[in-house]
Amino acid sequence: MRTPTPVIFIHGLWLHAASWTPWIDLFREAGYDPAAPGWPGDADTVEETRANPDGIADHGIDDVVEHYASIIDRLDTKPILIGHSFGGMIAQKLLGQDRAAAAVAIDAAQIKGVLPVPLSALRATLPVFKNPGNLHRAVSLTAEQFRFAFGNAIAEAESQELFERWTIPAPGKPLFEAASANFNPHSPAKVDTANESRGPLLLIMGGKDHTVPEAVTRSTLKQYRHSSAVTEILEFPDRAHSLTIDSGWRDVADASLAWLKGQAL
Repeated sequence: MRTPTPVIFIHGLWLHAASWTPWIDLFREAGYDPAAPGWPGDADTVEETRANPDGIADHGIDDVVEHYASIIDRLDTKPILIGHSFGGMIAQKLLGQDRAAAAVAIDAAQIKGVLPVPLSALRATLPVFKNPGNLHRAVSLTAEQFRFAFGNAIAEAESQELFERWTIPAPGKPLFEAASANFNPHSPAKVDTANESRGPLLLIMGGKDHTVPEAVTRSTLKQYRHSSAVTEILEFPDRAHSLTIDSGWRDVADASLAWLKGQAL
């Protein structure tokens, strides 16, 4: 009997790891061995994490990468990584380090070398950048801010429900690191996009995403032009940043599964 391939889901800023639960159930039914470990400092539940924002604060990109690398190192085989937003960036970094069999990066935060910074992305991240002191703090979104950054392509009532169910404070440090990436030769947002031996990568983008607009994802794809490894892109034109957790999540999950099957994974 074939040992199920491990799949690690990596959340991004402002969402708890438990938001991947429907994906975990689906991937388990499809024959994989899925798990969704939280970021360093995350508690087991949304409520516990909200109650202790200091536990999340001041963790940067390298901290998160090392955290997931240590989880991967305990596995018997390379996992498939599926990440959303900053989780998508983390997945790309780990794939570039040859720690994964493949990766699906969904509305992934911009990596070093990506130049477009659309105005909507600046507005979506303003709750962090409006105060330089947030570099070392954890920052929460309001329901209105979540609506703009995540839920702009769904009904307001659904956006409110998702906000209440899944949101947690997020460390500001990764956003500051990503914002300065193109001015820092040693930026933690740098990904080995030239790696020829890495596993396949699928970039998924939402056409209505305010936080990671499609221009960012298309620019990310260009960063991989010097590698012959499989790098593909898929767009959901009518979806925004909530596409992994809203009522249409199954479309994105099914597309991810179909792509993995197409890669014989």
